[in-house]
Amino acid sequence: MTDHYDIAVVGAGPGGYVAALKAAQMGARTAIIEKHHLGGTCLNYGCIPSKALLASAELVHQMRHAGEWGVSIGGEVSFDWSQIQKRKDKVIRQLRGGVASLLKARKVTLYEGKATLDGPGRIAIELTKGGAASVTADNVILAPGSAPARIPGWPDDGRIVCTSDESVHWPDLPKKLLIVGGGVIGCEFACLTNALGVQVTVVEMLPGLLPGLDQDLGEELMTSFDKRGIACHVGTKVEDLKVSGATVTAVLTGGQKVEVDRVLVATGRRPNTAGLGLETVGIEPGRGGFITVDQYMQTPVKGYYCIGDANGQCLLAHAASAHGVAAVQNILGERKAFTAPIPGAVYTFPEIGSVGLTEQQAREQKLPIAIGRYPIAHLGKAMVTNHTEGFVKMIRHRETGELLGAHMLGHNATECIAAAGALLHQKVSMHDVAETVFAHPTISEAIKEAAEDALGAALHLPPRKIIRHVVGV
Repeated sequence: MTDHYDIAVVGAGPGGYVAALKAAQMGARTAIIEKHHLGGTCLNYGCIPSKALLASAELVHQMRHAGEWGVSIGGEVSFDWSQIQKRKDKVIRQLRGGVASLLKARKVTLYEGKATLDGPGRIAIELTKGGAASVTADNVILAPGSAPARIPGWPDDGRIVCTSDESVHWPDLPKKLLIVGGGVIGCEFACLTNALGVQVTVVEMLPGLLPGLDQDLGEELMTSFDKRGIACHVGTKVEDLKVSGATVTAVLTGGQKVEVDRVLVATGRRPNTAGLGLETVGIEPGRGGFITVDQYMQTPVKGYYCIGDANGQCLLAHAASAHGVAAVQNILGERKAFTAPIPGAVYTFPEIGSVGLTEQQAREQKLPIAIGRYPIAHLGKAMVTNHTEGFVKMIRHRETGELLGAHMLGHNATECIAAAGALLHQKVSMHDVAETVFAHPTISEAIKEAAEDALGAALHLPPRKIIRHVVGV
């Protein structure tokens, strides 16, 4: 017997389960199919476990600097990695249970198993506990997510040459770690492991850390890493990698050798679209296996939508959730293009938040821009909490006055960036940002201060030097 649904969702990550909840909330008979754990990569291998580990590492880092706050801690600051892991696992279990409860409360039918498209409107399911099932649906939302990319030809022993999937669940820590890739994942793990006493080397092929974010953010983070003894090699490749016993030897550009006992490959992700049966419904994956969608999250095939990592627009959990809501609304008649700006968050310490155009993107588009910048160290809140690293950078269109982008490195930046994101979503002017009243003392005040600087009206910065040209002299 085949059950029929208004909407069937393939994948229960942050995009899929949110889409299912939204569909049920709007009155659609909904099914969701998941072959692994509820919550997808984000909850089980990405956002949640890594941030749980980072929270413990940051606490250790702060305790080792407690004297700077006038606090004395007797004895050696130590940690128990197994207890850190147990705490992380507990958080994951709680959140998984929460997702299951939400789906049950909305009367979403959950199928645990591997889904394969089986012709128009039909999905075959290989059930995890054995046997098979099939469902039909008027509309299908594909949310298969993504997996870490591995480097062809490199050793694939997951205990030694790892991806983020393995590293968040390491039973022990290495003494020396090579991180290949200086993007978000690489930088977060560099911060995490360095704070727990691991000797860390980061190798990034591109000219700076955090490629894709505003260049100033990567440069500032690299300065912070240098102070902590994290070795960063940018504009560098790992030309060769060999495992001999418990030792991994990497040969870098120029011939330098680095010996470690573990490697983390953090060079990007690939969509989980292979083997999904896309050909049975006429969907042809694009470059890299990503599924092309329009601004309504619809694929070129009517009745099929794709959200989250697999559509390649933005490989972030909160983007997937927003895509899921947009897809359901468009399916059920609330026709609306998805245009919301997606903030980026990096959970290093100090943290990084970013939303909108970077300076480099704005210049590539030849936009007339003005930039405001404010050092976090000038803030009263930063001084009293001893979190003085970083800055806020605001970008405005010089002719229209519109806010184009906001970029921040500093304490609680991942929380503060929400204010800039909300303002950017409303397409406000930089004057609107500068006129917004921020609470004092807070770190978020730096957003207002940088906005004032972008207008040449900063009060808590020295006056800009003005060079006057006198005609005819």
